[in-house]
Amino acid sequence: MNKTPGKAAMSRFNISPDEDSCSSNSNEYASVNHQDCAGKKIPISSQYPDMDPESQNFLHIYGKKKYEVEYHPGTASFGMSVFNLGNAIMGSGILGLSYAMANTGIVLFVILLVAVSIFSLYSVHLLLKTANEGGSLVYEQLGYKAFGMPGKLAASCSITMQNIGAMSSYLYIVKYELPIVIQAFLGKSDGEWYTNGDYLVLIVSVIIILPLSLLKNLGYLGYTSGFSLLCMVFFLIVVIYKKFHIPCPLPDDFINVTVNGVLVHLNTTDREGTCTPKYFVFNSQTVYAVPILTFAFVCHPAILPMYEELKDRSRKKMQGVANVSFLAMFVMYLLAALFGYLTFSDAVEPELLHTYSKVYKFDVVLLIVRLAVLTAVTLTVPVVLFPIRTSVNHLLGASKEFSWIRHVIITFTLLAGVNLLVIFVPTIRDIFGFIGASAAAMLIFILPSAFYIKLVQKEPLRSFQKIGACLFLASGFLVMFGCMSLIIMDWIHNAVGSEAHGDGH
Repeated sequence: MNKTPGKAAMSRFNISPDEDSCSSNSNEYASVNHQDCAGKKIPISSQYPDMDPESQNFLHIYGKKKYEVEYHPGTASFGMSVFNLGNAIMGSGILGLSYAMANTGIVLFVILLVAVSIFSLYSVHLLLKTANEGGSLVYEQLGYKAFGMPGKLAASCSITMQNIGAMSSYLYIVKYELPIVIQAFLGKSDGEWYTNGDYLVLIVSVIIILPLSLLKNLGYLGYTSGFSLLCMVFFLIVVIYKKFHIPCPLPDDFINVTVNGVLVHLNTTDREGTCTPKYFVFNSQTVYAVPILTFAFVCHPAILPMYEELKDRSRKKMQGVANVSFLAMFVMYLLAALFGYLTFSDAVEPELLHTYSKVYKFDVVLLIVRLAVLTAVTLTVPVVLFPIRTSVNHLLGASKEFSWIRHVIITFTLLAGVNLLVIFVPTIRDIFGFIGASAAAMLIFILPSAFYIKLVQKEPLRSFQKIGACLFLASGFLVMFGCMSLIIMDWIHNAVGSEAHGDGH
């Protein structure tokens, strides 16, 4: 996706004098002598013959005044970096966590949540160390240096799939929530065409998202990501607040509800059992829990750009940013899942916010939440589409010169494809499940560990660190293929069941 960094690009990359600065790449570079931390001359040989010696030595900054002149330090403070990374982690995935808890039980969900958050932090550690050793702050470029074009394509395709999943989940929110907002304002029933979610997704995409996506510069829309994070915090507060205002068992008019993705009629005479929280649950929907959690924690494509922008950056400091951000998101995710599940128990839907419409036909607080979330996700779709379009441009081998025709065609094709997904894929659960089991597993488990094993040369393959990375890689493949197989089996089972149900009628 990006060419091998040249002199100007490489001069921007700097490692603060920490434990990695002096030991990394001491035997990888070229044909000139350099000083190590003890001041001794050491020969260095190049594995990148197309780079001049000055570019090759970008990691070694001691006593080199020219790097002090060319180096562009990051400007983001520790606190701002924590906010930005939390922003990158937080997304629509929070809406599916209560559904995951309903299908795993509280204790099993907490175990999975802790495991996925720790694994995600470990993969950040691997990614940062690999960036130091590999000499690049671009995810795709690390893939290229590790495995050539296949590695670059694997990274690029995984990021593109993850972003398409994010776009789809945002448009699912439009599909689910906008009809409720319109009904609240107009007092109309579900029968009107303008309360049909499929039509509304198309209308919003054509009137709002497409014009914004066609702009060449989307910089001003970057502020919407901060607004989106604030909306999700507001949503969490409302979820906790509403837990103490919605009775259990659910009201008598709460008749048609979605339980584990299937419309059923609740037994209105014996529902006390539904108020008792379950600690361990195993059913056909349990398999979606891990993909939903991995989808919710993916932020790895944003790690390296944020590392580059960090003020006085070092790997240790960036790891601290990740630790604080993941801890904050862990607390938010746990609270959202727990209070959403305790409110609706087994009746919670794959998209939590939509479940409240079964209880409240009109509620001012929930209406404000819906409007805020709808505004945030609608304005975020063009921002997410932008890197996908750039990636597709590079994969097609397009020239650097801007072409409006190519720009419009790619934008329209991407948006049309995502709309088709949202219209024809039954629930947001399927998007969470498929993307979480494939692209998210690649970005969290497989790619960081594979890049680390290949590019970090100073650690032998039998070292504790490399063995840990190999086990992490193997667990990634196990998660991806195991979850994908079980999800596909569930889809087949549901398809067969639907056909049998149709034949019965």
